[in-house]
Amino acid sequence: MKVILKETVDTLGEEGDIVNVKPGYARNYLVPQQKAVMADKASLARLEQEKASISSRRERQRQESDALAKKLSGATLVIEHRVGEEQKLFGSVTAADIANKLAEVGIEIDRKKLILPEPIKTIGEHVVPVKIGYQLNAEIKVQVVPLLSA
Repeated sequence: MKVILKETVDTLGEEGDIVNVKPGYARNYLVPQQKAVMADKASLARLEQEKASISSRRERQRQESDALAKKLSGATLVIEHRVGEEQKLFGSVTAADIANKLAEVGIEIDRKKLILPEPIKTIGEHVVPVKIGYQLNAEIKVQVVPLLSA
């Protein structure tokens, strides 16, 4: 079944793309969530009219994503965490902790964009990939250090 994407979907394509998906996925997810419309004559005609505005939006999103990627690529976050004997962490450093630390530095990123398969449980430097835009990722360095109690 062919649908026209109304917004960028990471696994399918960008806004304005005509993609082929399974009928159930289109009926049960894409169309009700208003992420796509069925590709019929009327919607294809509307797509032709809106191509210029869609391409300008895509370009603006790419520029914003590239700027954010440049900002993040050199970023190193230092997160202090309590440790016990043998330098083992009490608890772990999660995506939410990293997102909060980025917010303190002035970079707003949703924690769901941080690709962290499991929480960080060791001291040291870790590389965390961040989903920025359609097929665009950046990496930040997270350095976990012991919290010095006063």
